[in-house]
Amino acid sequence: MIKHIVLFKFKDYSENIKNVEEIKRDLEALKTIIPQLISIKAGINVNPKEAYHLALEVEVKDMADLEIYATHPEHLKVGKRIREILDSRSCVDYQI
Repeated sequence: MIKHIVLFKFKDYSENIKNVEEIKRDLEALKTIIPQLISIKAGINVNPKEAYHLALEVEVKDMADLEIYATHPEHLKVGKRIREILDSRSCVDYQI
């Protein structure tokens, strides 16, 4: 199994909080659309001392399924919305 962990930092976060809440909802909704997803969770950071605003945790069977998720048209739609307000992103994929 593969865990895909992503942290997002957004520009003008206080002005974009509604967009971030919608992005969280849309990411989690991908579970009903992309059958390769074992699980997908997103969380908005409640600690104002930290730099990143949104965390994403995805679990898939293998790297092939991660690629299917990453290139799925519905995931790409959410990704486009993320990039519109994205400041920085950090990611790690590890085997469990």
